Amino acid sequence: MASVKIGRETTSAPAAAGTITLAPRGHAGFWRADGVVEVSNVFLGHKRLLACADQIGNGREPELLDRVNFGDPKLFAIMALINDEVSSGDGIAYLFIEQLLDLVCLQLLRAHSATAIPMAPGPRRGLSERQVKRVTAYMRENFAEDIQLQELADLVNLSRFHFCRAFRLATGQTPYGWLTRQRIAHAKELLKNPTLRIIDVAVIVGYETQSSFAAIFRKVVGLTPSEFRRRL
Repeated sequence: MASVKIGRETTSAPAAAGTITLAPRGHAGFWRADGVVEVSNVFLGHKRLLACADQIGNGREPELLDRVNFGDPKLFAIMALINDEVSSGDGIAYLFIEQLLDLVCLQLLRAHSATAIPMAPGPRRGLSERQVKRVTAYMRENFAEDIQLQELADLVNLSRFHFCRAFRLATGQTPYGWLTRQRIAHAKELLKNPTLRIIDVAVIVGYETQSSFAAIFRKVVGLTPSEFRRRL
């Protein structure tokens, strides 16, 4: 059982796997959980939530609701993905986490706001050919860097939310997916050089550890880097 007491009001709910608890900014209270529980926490800055409200609606100040062991399968799934990415050690995990945090903001505003926030439609068309070339060239030139989603959106003067949708409409892939495939394609060429160790290849294409590189490589190619090299 978990509970929160804010002023004279107490809200309680039984502890259950797959639920979320939300403690909004400015809602000071006494939070309590009985027994042993396993949780993952995300501390979301108020400025980020405001930025999301500005981009998808009319910029109205969001007022989030108190939630205790509340069932929201979508938000829980996003949280689980964030937890996986934080633990991966992947060189491009930051880019993926940035997109996941945007989804957290969207779901909070859509499902956990005291007042309904109208969603403004994004662009109906994808990026132009020139814009795609500019963004993809930037990603190719910065393989080994932690590329932030906002950096890519700024190249074409779009918000992160609208950029992701427009990029996918134009390419059929998310920015994260496109970058991953380009890194792996470059890694396949590097693996043809027997003087390069696999860890060297991993670092060159932007992965901090050999294990994270091998996991992504196998997911895309169907072979580990070592297996791929032996078949050359």
